[in-house]
Amino acid sequence: MASKEPGSYGEASIRVLKGLEPVKQRPGMYTRTDNPLHIIQEVLDNAADEALAGYGKKIKVVLHTDGSVSVEDDGRGIPFGLHPEEKAPVVELVFTRLHAGGKFDKGSGGAYSFSGGLHGVGVSVTNALSKRLEVTSYREGSVAQIAFAAGDVIEKLKVRPQESASASNGDGPRDRRQGTTVRAWPDAKYFESAALPIHELTHLLRSKAVLMPGVSVSLVVEKTKETQTWLYKGGLRDYLMQTLTGDPVIPLFDGSGHADKNADNFAEGEGADWCVAFTEDGQPVRESYVNLIPTSAGGTHDSGLRDGLFNAVKSFIDLHSLLPKGVKLLPEDVFARASYVLSAKVLDPQFQGQIKERLNSRDAVRLVSSFVRPAMELWLNQHVDYGKKLAELAIKAAQTRQRAGQKVEKRKGSGVAVLPGKLTDCESRDTAHNEVFLVEGDSAGGSAKMGRDKECQAILPLRGKVLNTWEVERDRLFANTEIHDISVAIGVDPHGPDDTPDLSGLRYGKICILSDADVDGSHIQVLLLTLFFRHFPKLIEAGNVYVAKPPLFRVDAPARGKKPASKVYALDEGELTAILDKLRKDGVREGAWSISRFKGLGEMSAEQLWETTLNPDTRRLLQVRLGRFDVQGTQGEITKLMGKGEAAARRELMELRADDVEVDI
Repeated sequence: MASKEPGSYGEASIRVLKGLEPVKQRPGMYTRTDNPLHIIQEVLDNAADEALAGYGKKIKVVLHTDGSVSVEDDGRGIPFGLHPEEKAPVVELVFTRLHAGGKFDKGSGGAYSFSGGLHGVGVSVTNALSKRLEVTSYREGSVAQIAFAAGDVIEKLKVRPQESASASNGDGPRDRRQGTTVRAWPDAKYFESAALPIHELTHLLRSKAVLMPGVSVSLVVEKTKETQTWLYKGGLRDYLMQTLTGDPVIPLFDGSGHADKNADNFAEGEGADWCVAFTEDGQPVRESYVNLIPTSAGGTHDSGLRDGLFNAVKSFIDLHSLLPKGVKLLPEDVFARASYVLSAKVLDPQFQGQIKERLNSRDAVRLVSSFVRPAMELWLNQHVDYGKKLAELAIKAAQTRQRAGQKVEKRKGSGVAVLPGKLTDCESRDTAHNEVFLVEGDSAGGSAKMGRDKECQAILPLRGKVLNTWEVERDRLFANTEIHDISVAIGVDPHGPDDTPDLSGLRYGKICILSDADVDGSHIQVLLLTLFFRHFPKLIEAGNVYVAKPPLFRVDAPARGKKPASKVYALDEGELTAILDKLRKDGVREGAWSISRFKGLGEMSAEQLWETTLNPDTRRLLQVRLGRFDVQGTQGEITKLMGKGEAAARRELMELRADDVEVDI
């Protein structure tokens, strides 16, 4: 056999990662790597799912002196019998196989109707990134124990009968009747810091107790011999009252709503619990959860709460004719001084990323709003005086916003350049609220103009591909019509990273790049990102530049059972595959659906473009920011990608790093 030459590429060059190797190779794809809290949270979430399903009342977390962490619950205990198909102990599969778990079987009759676990990935990631992990399961009168090291079994499963109180003769602790204990030693080599942030862990445990009234959650620190226990009976109201930094203007508004078995649009049990406070001062407190999982970046359930509150308050103001002439109320006027804790229950939640920081399920907007709005409207009309106080607070915020917009308009003066003729501007003058979409092509621009929110969304169509400006001198930029129009439309002149440009003329809080979901669209996106990073860096630094993500596919699904026919959009092939798998799981006959592929934005109707790309509640909008590089590092990388005479460097970069490409720059 010929020896393998250096740099050769052949069949032997292809590696197939098996078992938990993908997690060890790319841990950042599966968990947070700043510290091990998230891999411990995966175990904690499983214990919470048992309590959520009604099978546990106690959760105990112990920080041991040897650096390990154990999580103990009194749930049903992880099954440890042989899997009927895999012929291996179930507890071993759960901790050593990606996408193995009990959370896939949703709905009536499943082991978990509502849970935070979705993909069967969580605790196997914990196992992969731990030097050692021990599992003890108490179930059906037996005790099972198994141990792992770096994800591999090192002590095979041992099962023995549980010891009763009489068997132990009172000399030692008797076995619990049921439950699971997982003890993990996180491997420091996978994390920037091996230390658990105690403040974050404490907040996480406290919030679990809040969201599960009647469930006791405790933390034991062996080193200091301290024990904290949280048990809330008052739920969200007590928690928010203890957390608020300002005095509420009106009494707290709390409530809950869940779908029953006769609901047409939602599964039985789906819904939300909430508590909202309005204050005039202090930092707002905003926490949201989905199936007990904290969503620190919010998501569509937050949007549903916002939508329900706004429409209820607006309806009350309209009913009592409280809005002064010339004042237009916007959602942020009502929401600006709102503090809330929201706990949503969603049957099949779709999160952004494995660490589940943001909920992306589009139906969650309607789900939460449909319960919050009628409850809030009823409450306001039962407490008219409080309703008028809240209306006064919202109207005051709207007037302040509008005055600020007028001041900005006056500062612009009459010397501003004439706006581009092809710019379709918005009606509002509120910079923070306004958005401009830089759209690829006139045909797409036409759909966007018809589908947009005329109040706050502007459209600027671009013809063809924008000039590569990486090596263009600033004084030559305006020779290009497209770049001249972009600069004039946004109201900011080109500048460098060390300049202090005048941003008071900025006309839009969000500058959104909207191009086709194909190769040419990606090229245009890169050219525009190059323009902003090179010649408008302060806009990126201030968080004003975004990339809109239009879908590539549309799936038309037939009606099934009580569910009506529906349209589902997919960004790429991966999402399309996931959607089709879900339809098959729902019992839809193979091929009963139809798949449409958008060749470009111009093929999308105004309604489709609004629903998928322009609507703030359902769109995918990514903020452009610096990623793992600093400014100089990013400049070096973009020089390789966009600089003239850098073909060799580009090729080398693609060969070495093509698999590492990330969204943020």
